[in-house]
Amino acid sequence: MNNSIIAIDLFCGAGGLTQGLKEAGFRVIGAVEKEPVVVETYKLNHSGVHLWNTDIQNLKADEIINTLGIQKGQLDLLAGCPPCQGFSSMRTKNGASSVEDERNDLVFEMVRLVEELMPKAIMMENVPGLAKDPRMEKVLARLKSLGYHVDDETVQVHDISKYGVPQRRKRMILMTGLNKKIPFAQPEKTTKTVRHILEKIPSPGTGNDPLHDYPVNRSEKTQRMISLVPKDGGSRSDLPKEYWLPCHLRYPKGFKDVYGRMKWDNVSPTITGGCINPSKGRFLHPEENRAITLREALLLQTFPKNYKFPATIARDRIALMIGNALPPHYIKKHAEEIKMSITE
Repeated sequence: MNNSIIAIDLFCGAGGLTQGLKEAGFRVIGAVEKEPVVVETYKLNHSGVHLWNTDIQNLKADEIINTLGIQKGQLDLLAGCPPCQGFSSMRTKNGASSVEDERNDLVFEMVRLVEELMPKAIMMENVPGLAKDPRMEKVLARLKSLGYHVDDETVQVHDISKYGVPQRRKRMILMTGLNKKIPFAQPEKTTKTVRHILEKIPSPGTGNDPLHDYPVNRSEKTQRMISLVPKDGGSRSDLPKEYWLPCHLRYPKGFKDVYGRMKWDNVSPTITGGCINPSKGRFLHPEENRAITLREALLLQTFPKNYKFPATIARDRIALMIGNALPPHYIKKHAEEIKMSITE
């Protein structure tokens, strides 16, 4: 491996984790992803990575070792974000840490590959719900039995806006090394805001970026409603009631972010799969009478300006991939700590 620091990305999705690892100086040599349309996006941006388009349950460590030409114990980092839908706060209620979802147990597939590959370090990222789920206790017990450092700080929940991501979003992260504690990155001293990301981006339609310059057709009433939302942080509750949707009239104190504008000097709301639809949250541009574009959503997720998606994929599907992605800058910050720790 020419003395490079090597990593494998499990559940790689559209490539946010891989992007962050690369920016931290890792050479990502392998990745695993089940969904073909997501695989297409990943390959478009990370062509040098060997990617298994398969269910992780069908992938054995022997195949990874033989294909990549590595030995057990040689891998520097095994990283991954197992499917988080079952632990998401959007689905859990009454204090439950998870709902019944067959994907919940895929965290143990990652542990299985840890046992079979024995990497020098592990990074597992997910929604905060996993941190308090009983499965995490089992994960930590198994890792400890294998010789990985486990203490009260091995799993943390962070507000990623404190780590250079201009977005209000909480994430769980697990980091540990073989017989070694790995420190987490320190919060950054300044907060990046929507202004830092969006202010200098030209209005859509003035360039040739398919993720930014696509036409949007909305009804006259919807466009009028958007135009009436006050600039720089206004909400749908500021609209005349004739423009309120029936559900808003029934529940006037709910859905306050719907048809809301972002604020220039604050972080954005959580970028979700509905990020280009004003009816799905506070996704209106702070000043212009439109929702943010796919490119703007990617930038708020801290992806590089030239990140690509296949032209054949529908915009709503791209938005979902963006919303599900890990913010690369957040991963980079912590991956730099892992790199420093294992190369000391």
